[in-house]
Amino acid sequence: MPYEVLRGSVFRYGDSVDTDVIIPARYCTSFHAAELAPHCLEDLDPTFVKRVSAGDIIVAGYNFGCGSSRENAPIAIKGAGVACVIARSFARIFYRNSINIGLPILSAPEAVDGLNEGDIVEVEPGTGAIRNITRGGVWTADAFPAEIQSIIRAGGLVEYVQKRLASR
Repeated sequence: MPYEVLRGSVFRYGDSVDTDVIIPARYCTSFHAAELAPHCLEDLDPTFVKRVSAGDIIVAGYNFGCGSSRENAPIAIKGAGVACVIARSFARIFYRNSINIGLPILSAPEAVDGLNEGDIVEVEPGTGAIRNITRGGVWTADAFPAEIQSIIRAGGLVEYVQKRLASR
């Protein structure tokens, strides 16, 4: 089953955006997207949740998702409506937590250089294709292996396992 093409507006952030600013610790009493999403990035960008629309894309620098190992961070991002995160690099635990909850993430340093705040971008997570619709430019991130893509497309690891068990 192929991915749909994701299309949204870019929200751009710098290096080392840590999980404490993605979702502040004071809200980490929940793992429910509806409770976390209203506080996503509020300590870094208090206007983010007011401006973000379903399908928008976060673009960031090096080491996105560093800091505390909290699955709440990608849950908050996905719950806020973000369709994908593109960064120069990701902290390993954030990378895995994103896969576990079904949030597409792409490491693409050249794309980060070519995407500005507010640009409209199209992303094909299955192939890694990234296109800047606003100003032009095409880049390719490394696509995930097929099995990891299946987990993300299913909505996360729990949903993937449930579907596999149901099909037996």
